[in-house]
Amino acid sequence: MLERDRKREKVSRLAAAFLQLARDSILVQMRFLDVAIAKLLPVEEAQSNRVATDGTSLFYDPAYILRACKEEPDYSVRLYLHVLLHCIFFHRFQYDKVDTQLWDMAADMAVEGTILEMGMPGAGLQTDVDARACLEKIKEQAGALTAEKIYRYLRNTPPSREVLAIWTQLFRRDTHALWLPAEKEELLVTQEQWKKIGERVKADLKSFSKAKTHSESMEKNLAEATRDRFDYAKLLQHFTVMGEHAGINEDEFDYVYYTYGLSHYGNMPLIEPLESKEAKKVRDFVIALDTSASCRGSVLRGFLRRTYSILKGTEHFFRKINVHIIQCDSEIRSDVKITCEADLDAFIEKETLQGFGSTDFRPVFAYVEQLLQKGEFENLKGLIYFTDGYGVYPEKMPGYDVIFAFLEAEDDGPPVPPWAMRVTFDRDDLEEREEKAR
Repeated sequence: MLERDRKREKVSRLAAAFLQLARDSILVQMRFLDVAIAKLLPVEEAQSNRVATDGTSLFYDPAYILRACKEEPDYSVRLYLHVLLHCIFFHRFQYDKVDTQLWDMAADMAVEGTILEMGMPGAGLQTDVDARACLEKIKEQAGALTAEKIYRYLRNTPPSREVLAIWTQLFRRDTHALWLPAEKEELLVTQEQWKKIGERVKADLKSFSKAKTHSESMEKNLAEATRDRFDYAKLLQHFTVMGEHAGINEDEFDYVYYTYGLSHYGNMPLIEPLESKEAKKVRDFVIALDTSASCRGSVLRGFLRRTYSILKGTEHFFRKINVHIIQCDSEIRSDVKITCEADLDAFIEKETLQGFGSTDFRPVFAYVEQLLQKGEFENLKGLIYFTDGYGVYPEKMPGYDVIFAFLEAEDDGPPVPPWAMRVTFDRDDLEEREEKAR
């Protein structure tokens, strides 16, 4: 065997040993990560000069690992934790929807902040003092050390190139080049599987000794990663009804008879396309706005704009609608009937919010029941209740679908009745939407 080959083999063997020791150290000290670490296996990628993950494997250049461990003896443990937390926190699966440069930095800060808070022995670096000081300032501005919060802060306050360069030295451990989804990519460990892993880690963490691993950032990042992601437009499909509108019905039109007639009977089709078709669209529903002290102003208007932007699409909105926007806290404050887009536009622009007392959900459901008895709705499909969630729920299930749309809370928020759907909006996102609309 040539000397070069022997050297390469030795480098490969030593790097693999470093990573195996890192895995063993994490498993011994943080047993709640056992399922996650079993899913992320090291794969050698010689001469790549990088460490990267695709959510299934940890790809590494052996020479890169040895150089890093020569400068920082605990680097392999820190590296493995860093990449592992990226996967657990779902950072890879949002990569095609963000400014990648800022998301890279936000994701790296989030996992490094979590590692520093956990204080795992044998995972320290010489730069930790500077990194901790930097993250404390970021946390003050962003509100929490989750990738989502940091990313929003960085978008609102873009850092200079010089600052980004300093942060890269402090927080970057791996490249995120494999985070971009490939066409027709078949993942061995899917987004849904990582979510289940995150839920398992979240559950195991509660039973593990917090004296050893207490980390506010770990808990908040896990809460963000495991919360239900929702497509608000799809949820609104629960409120759709069948209705006829103008347009060729492609599903019930037979092109065979049509073209046969054109070719054999002097351009006379044997069948004409139907000039109307049925489609599911929104017509009758209720939006209840909780105007208690914690839900008001730009947040409520931002929610309405979000809902309006979805409903405004022709595939979801009838030209004539029957929507009641009810303002309420512990009692009904106002009820505005919306019959067209102009009405909805006027409400968002001009309506004054009323109330700001305590929250009680029951009056709204009782009021809607009165409207139903009066024949106000032709076919009420649902009610969207925008609230902070802290109030008294009705005991009985109504005869229509209900969505409770909550503001993001520090805790998990209150439970909802089993007959209701639950979604969560980010306060900053809604306020930003309202700010852009002005």
